[in-house]
Amino acid sequence: MKNIKKNVSTARKDIDKVDREIVGLLNKRAKLALEVGKSKGKTGTVVYVPSREKEVMRNVFSASTKKGGIKNILGEEALENIYSEIISACRNVEAPTKVAFLGPWATFTHQAAMKKFGSSGFFVPCSTPFEVLKEVESGRTDFGAVPIENSNEGSVNATLDMLVDTDLLICGEISLKIEQCFLVKDPKVKPTKIYSHPHALAQCSAWLGKNYPDAQLVASASTAEAAKNASRDTSAAALASEAASKIYKLYVLEKGIQDSKQNYTRFLIIGKINAKPTGKDKTSLVFMGKDRVGMLYHLLGIFNRYKINLTRIESRPTKKKAWEYVFFADLEGHSLDKKVVSALEELKKNCVFMKVLGSYPKA
Repeated sequence: MKNIKKNVSTARKDIDKVDREIVGLLNKRAKLALEVGKSKGKTGTVVYVPSREKEVMRNVFSASTKKGGIKNILGEEALENIYSEIISACRNVEAPTKVAFLGPWATFTHQAAMKKFGSSGFFVPCSTPFEVLKEVESGRTDFGAVPIENSNEGSVNATLDMLVDTDLLICGEISLKIEQCFLVKDPKVKPTKIYSHPHALAQCSAWLGKNYPDAQLVASASTAEAAKNASRDTSAAALASEAASKIYKLYVLEKGIQDSKQNYTRFLIIGKINAKPTGKDKTSLVFMGKDRVGMLYHLLGIFNRYKINLTRIESRPTKKKAWEYVFFADLEGHSLDKKVVSALEELKKNCVFMKVLGSYPKA
């Protein structure tokens, strides 16, 4: 027993020593970031550089995988979360980063924004994707975070539509696993109505049908707003994140009630910067082909000839003329890559409208 206590005591002293070293290194890193920030300030360079942050993460991961490197006991996800916060804190030493997001607080978009920018960022909640857009366009915020698609429920059309006319660019993406929770104000009262975003209600339809077949389902603008509504009504419940339960002081009756456990939402970061190539990039574009027989077949053949993989394509009405559509597409590669440049030049010649929405590091 004495040996065990001695070993624990020694280990704790070693931990204290390591903690002092970590604090010293963190401050050293922050000092270096401050020097970088001063240089950027002189040249007018933006603080957030997606390609550089991707490079930092690659270096962190490779440090534990290269021969002679330190074994990563924590795992990649934990390491990524830790370094996201370190990068965030150091970035805000350079200059505070303001990020608009589809709110209110504790939405999945809020969580995605914090995953990308860390909790040290300055976050501004907005009611709609269009309001997020306006915050960034006006310069009141540096970036915006908006949902673009869910792996089960498909695209967020409001986000797609707003991307067509704006001069802002997509400069990043986040993929977030969505876990819906059943939240109530009073666990002793059986809820008669359930609030949530339409996507969340659809994602949990089987669970709701089995457990609350007679409850009234009420659509909300967001899962966080649903939690807010439930916090005011003991006869109501909400489908929302665990984070929302903490903010709105609700009980979590059950976690992970979504029908599919493989439920992910993809979010976009929009801003005024062109993200540089990293070697693992994605490009988003919107186009409308010339009216001809086999138009789409011909346009898609362009990507096939250049051996470019399209990861997503879908159509949306232009809302300017009946039965007129534009196509949104994501492809592997950066708009500055040689073969992508050639493919997009050929695509443009065969379209009445074509616009690159942005190139950015893959999530």
